[in-house]
Amino acid sequence: MKELDIVYLSPDELIPYPRNAKQHPEEQVEHIANSIREFGFRQPIVVDADNVVVIGHGRLMAAKKLGLESVPVARADDLTEEQIKALRLADNKTNESDWDFTQLEAELAELELDFDMGDFGFDEIDTESVESKQNVDDKYSHEIKIPQYVPSENPPKITQLIDTRKLNGMLQEIEEANLTREEKEFLRIAAYRHAVIDFDKVADYYAVASQEMQALMERSALVIIDIDDAIANGYVQLSSALESIMVEDEG
Repeated sequence: MKELDIVYLSPDELIPYPRNAKQHPEEQVEHIANSIREFGFRQPIVVDADNVVVIGHGRLMAAKKLGLESVPVARADDLTEEQIKALRLADNKTNESDWDFTQLEAELAELELDFDMGDFGFDEIDTESVESKQNVDDKYSHEIKIPQYVPSENPPKITQLIDTRKLNGMLQEIEEANLTREEKEFLRIAAYRHAVIDFDKVADYYAVASQEMQALMERSALVIIDIDDAIANGYVQLSSALESIMVEDEG
């Protein structure tokens, strides 16, 4: 691995990459400038052999904002043009990550400084927002019990599951239109978007339907159920094929 050689150059000698894919809004540049002002320039700007910036566009913009006469620069002149482009993108991508808000809050709480961390983009942490974000994350790692729909005592007739009045009107208009057969067929298929399904009644009907009908309703996404709860409550019966698979998995 090539050792990093640091030289100091004027910011005016460095050339921003015209197709840089990472954006640096003014507020961010201000935060970077505040960091450089408070802590010094601790990370060099990386450039290629022609002084075109590879890494550090935000730092270069901050340096110009501060009016610095020179900045630390490292040249990646041992890389090919393709590697330079890849490094430029990879650096931006690999720097993306989420905060551990609990640890962040604890760290900020212990700081006793004579300057404001808000100068670097750290505003006061809203603990409610932190808890809300953690709850959002938790929902992907914890079991979620979906409330089971309880069927009514009087299951509906299948003709009550869908309102086709608007659909029928559209089909009539299409039939009377002066169009080709292919055009009419396309419009007939599209017209079924106007059918209105009563999903509460669909659930009631599903509870008393045959296994074959239940399976087709599930495949049509008319019902989405928690199979364990549905079996436990007696709403559906486990098919012999599925029961066999589950027994094999348990063994």
